[in-house]
Amino acid sequence: MLDIKSKLVLKILIKECNGGSYKIVESSDIIAALPARYQVDSDGLDNILSYLERQDYISIKYDDDGVYCLCVLPSGYEIMEEEGKKKRGKNPSYLFYYLTPLFALLGAFAGAMLAKLI
Repeated sequence: MLDIKSKLVLKILIKECNGGSYKIVESSDIIAALPARYQVDSDGLDNILSYLERQDYISIKYDDDGVYCLCVLPSGYEIMEEEGKKKRGKNPSYLFYYLTPLFALLGAFAGAMLAKLI
């Protein structure tokens, strides 16, 4: 399971390294793309990237003083898709799906009562 900083770094890498190809990325660019609330230093970024590589989410070809040649692996794309599905599952619109029959029953009951009164 990824923490919030690792998820954010993985999202940034997915945007940078599209198509599963290796790309050269500077650590300063990744750090600058992080929201101010979740800023890390270069050592923290190294730790996050090492963790992502150990989990087989990314592949790092080389690391040269803050310049990385890396790509996002299919498992990295999958984990972000699963996160997106979880967020969509928390969408309150599913509530209307379950409450529609109840509203229909209440509407029918109110219509029958009005018809009886008239």
